[in-house]
Amino acid sequence: MFKEILQYRELLYMLTLRDIKIRYKQSVMGFLWAFFLPMVIVASGFVVKAAFSLTTGKPLQFQGLAAMAIKSIHWSLFINSIRFATNSLIQNGRLIVHIYFPREILPLSSVLVNLFDFFIPLFVIMFIFAVTGVGISIYTLWFPVLLILYIMFIVGAGLLLSCANLFFRDVKYIVEVVLAFGIFFTPVFYDASMFGKWERILLLNPVGSILESISRVCVYHQSPDVFWLCYCVLWSAGIFFIGLRVFHKAESFFSEIL
Repeated sequence: MFKEILQYRELLYMLTLRDIKIRYKQSVMGFLWAFFLPMVIVASGFVVKAAFSLTTGKPLQFQGLAAMAIKSIHWSLFINSIRFATNSLIQNGRLIVHIYFPREILPLSSVLVNLFDFFIPLFVIMFIFAVTGVGISIYTLWFPVLLILYIMFIVGAGLLLSCANLFFRDVKYIVEVVLAFGIFFTPVFYDASMFGKWERILLLNPVGSILESISRVCVYHQSPDVFWLCYCVLWSAGIFFIGLRVFHKAESFFSEIL
């Protein structure tokens, strides 16, 4: 499968570039939307943090705001990638029916488009970290490892959901509801440590445990917790390979359903 995708890498590139161009076609702000939309989530998080500060009487800490910002743009990557990957097979139905290529390219392309959007605000935030009190440390080297795990989880989930949505068209609506409420059950605007003994239960959410690990290495300059790092590896690898397996098994029925 990986060899096939490599053989069709030009198609993957063309589909990704096509979707990026379509997304920003005739847009006044153009690629600035890639920065603006994640910043809306960051701004929402700032409001939540300010409300917490007023309620508890504790002053806002820059590290807490930095952690919220880095987790917010990763959350934006997750929800946008899942949303687009879920609909990728249906939206490209004509291609599937008339042309042979590895179908995995379609949800993968959806993730790559959103990765393009993700790196724009990421570079800005990392630059701000470098010139402010947050800084960059040796522990930041863990970030690429955690990002790869995160992308593996997103791709695996995208493969599963794109299949499910093709067979059961209600799935996309369920996904929208879960994504809308998911932020309340994921430590994006807050740190899991705020919940004391309930922290471990909250971190059973695999997205939450990865986000907490990312903020730990990028903002608090600590190595990832070994237990939660292993937990993230198991979830990411498991969802990725299960997604590939299920997708490959269901692939032969795609043309019939479309």
